Amino acid sequence: MKLHKLSPPRCAVMSLSTLAMVGLLALPLAHAQSNNSQASSAVSPSVAAEPVYSTSLSAPGYSSSQPSPSESLKTEISSLALPGFDASPQYGRQTGPRRTYGRPTYSDRWSNADGSHKYGFAAGGGFTVPAGSTGRYMTTSWKFQVAGIRNFSKRYGLQLEYDYDHFGVTSGVLNKIAQTYQDANLGIDTSGLDGNAHTWSFSLNPVVNLHTSGRAGAYVIGGVGFYRKVTNFTLPTASYYCGYFSCYPITQNQTFDHYSNNAFGMNLGAGLTWKLSEFSNAKLYTEARYVWIDNQPGSSANTFYPPNNYRTGYFPITFGIRW
Repeated sequence: MKLHKLSPPRCAVMSLSTLAMVGLLALPLAHAQSNNSQASSAVSPSVAAEPVYSTSLSAPGYSSSQPSPSESLKTEISSLALPGFDASPQYGRQTGPRRTYGRPTYSDRWSNADGSHKYGFAAGGGFTVPAGSTGRYMTTSWKFQVAGIRNFSKRYGLQLEYDYDHFGVTSGVLNKIAQTYQDANLGIDTSGLDGNAHTWSFSLNPVVNLHTSGRAGAYVIGGVGFYRKVTNFTLPTASYYCGYFSCYPITQNQTFDHYSNNAFGMNLGAGLTWKLSEFSNAKLYTEARYVWIDNQPGSSANTFYPPNNYRTGYFPITFGIRW
């Protein structure tokens, strides 16, 4: 008779494996329950148990008009809360409205949004140097300038200015004019003949600042305007100066011949600036420009001095202060 090895039924094997898995899962749970029981036994009953306050009207020492201790504590916390913080339980913890930060603006009546001043002024003086053919009949002399400035930002502005540019007259022109008067038989003694010239102008000039940080700066300027060119010839004339007690004979030059011409012109140049301090808007400046005036013959011909109607070019060099 042949014996066969008996194998346990499949259902029995599955039952054993299932029981093993349940046992493994039960071990961590039992361990956690034992730890919780130990922790709860270590806590003092006076701390673990929250006191219960009776709201019954018959309870001794309690009045319905008085708040409970828990409500009093909440009231004190709310009174100590910072502005924008709500300690009430229905809202939870609040930190107030969020602050927003952006680029600061200073725009007002006198300042632009970038902090620059909307309005400024300039005043200065210097000298003038004739250029090209103008140097044949005019010589280097002095000048002064005043201006009002409208700044649209730190970089761009517009300058309205008045300039007075003075010149001398070359000795060759003076000798030629003296000979012209003698040839005309005007009966004028031309001994001591002298002359001078000048241009005064109003011009509108855009300004572009190339460097705006720190104390040093640079800019480009140029524009158009109205120019009036004037030449005067003078002769020494005897006269009297009278003081408080007596009069004295003196000799002074007086204009006896005068020429003028009006024209439009343009200018272009550049300048450097230096702030007097980090916290001051005032700054020193020096600039050089080229001025060109489109002078043309007028309605009356200048018989004795035609160069006053010639086109004019010169370099004004200016030193001054801007604020």
